[in-house]
Amino acid sequence: MSYVILGLGNPGKEYEKTRHNAGRMLVELLGKKENFPEFTLRKAGGVPSLVSEGKFGKQKALLALPEIYMNTSGKAAKTFVKSKKAAADLLVVRDDIDLPLGVIKMTFGRGAGGHHGVESVMRAIGTKEFAQLKIGVSKTGKKNQAKKPGSDDGVVKLVIGKFAPSEEATLKKVLKKGVEAATLFVTDGLERATMHANTR
Repeated sequence: MSYVILGLGNPGKEYEKTRHNAGRMLVELLGKKENFPEFTLRKAGGVPSLVSEGKFGKQKALLALPEIYMNTSGKAAKTFVKSKKAAADLLVVRDDIDLPLGVIKMTFGRGAGGHHGVESVMRAIGTKEFAQLKIGVSKTGKKNQAKKPGSDDGVVKLVIGKFAPSEEATLKKVLKKGVEAATLFVTDGLERATMHANTR
């Protein structure tokens, strides 16, 4: 049995360090921390992804960064997750505008919450019974709630915008916590990982 950890984002230099690529950034950092091999380009079924395979202790895992646009992420997911049963060992790491920067949340078997990348994954593998690690990317409003843009254009502008220098320290801290939660998902199971991720 091999776990699959999928970091959602958009490929290419122009999208590096954008909010929409928070999931991709976290999985890249996870690979470094766990001393996985360098990511290499692999085309399965004609779908390109950057892949690194290694172990968390004795447990095998595959880290994947789809080299296709966010809204078609499911095409890549399908090349690694071959059955609904296998989806139980999938962790999709992605940005979330419903959470403020500094907050992460792990869920299992939940919907996409309007996230097109996750919708694509659900359609492609035919189930929502997998884990999601959501990384908050919105500004913080009143009562530490996410301050979301009021229009669709505003949402697009936010997610393809880069993190501000003043947010770097918070981002670094939250990515570190996310890496810990993703590691626990593989080594200790969903419940322990969820407790770690969802504790403020």
